[in-house]
Amino acid sequence: MSPIAATAGLWVLWTFSWLVAAVWTRSTAARVSLASEVAYRVPVVAGWWLMVSGARAPIPGVYGFVGEARLWPWSAALGWSMVGFAAFGFTFTWWARLTLGTLWSGSITRKEGHHVVESGPYGLVRHPIYTGLLLATLATAFEIATASAFIGFGLVTFGFWLKARFEERFLGEQLGEAAYADYRRRVPMLTPLWPRS
Repeated sequence: MSPIAATAGLWVLWTFSWLVAAVWTRSTAARVSLASEVAYRVPVVAGWWLMVSGARAPIPGVYGFVGEARLWPWSAALGWSMVGFAAFGFTFTWWARLTLGTLWSGSITRKEGHHVVESGPYGLVRHPIYTGLLLATLATAFEIATASAFIGFGLVTFGFWLKARFEERFLGEQLGEAAYADYRRRVPMLTPLWPRS
């Protein structure tokens, strides 16, 4: 098995487990508009499409669009280290999902009894599920090693950043700005190195 095949397997396993766990959630009390949903979903889907279409076969040297060159030579050591980073990213998403419990939603919503969660990974970043997915996506881009993969990663990053901004504005309106303002001041959005705003 090649590293890219192992990473693809991790993506499939994570997606399947995430879909199964989607039933473990509370009733929705309010949600953002469809226009807001489309605004952040389009760059995420476009980014992942670029990455998937840029990794046509799990064989060293057979990557990218027709004629698209790898940015560096294939290396098993780099490939397997990126498998490890992707696995860490997926584990981080599950830690966040379990911490969030029934307040989780795949869309931007306010659940019944919603409150700001600050424990576990939510004490490190405000959106740890996005952080874990971005880490897994970046690791995958490094494995594919084409320009289209990194452009895809950029689009996915922009989409999650946009979703995080929409989510914070929505929760501020729904829960009261005071409930979220202190948390925003103390905890960074997506990575411990990014600004807290």
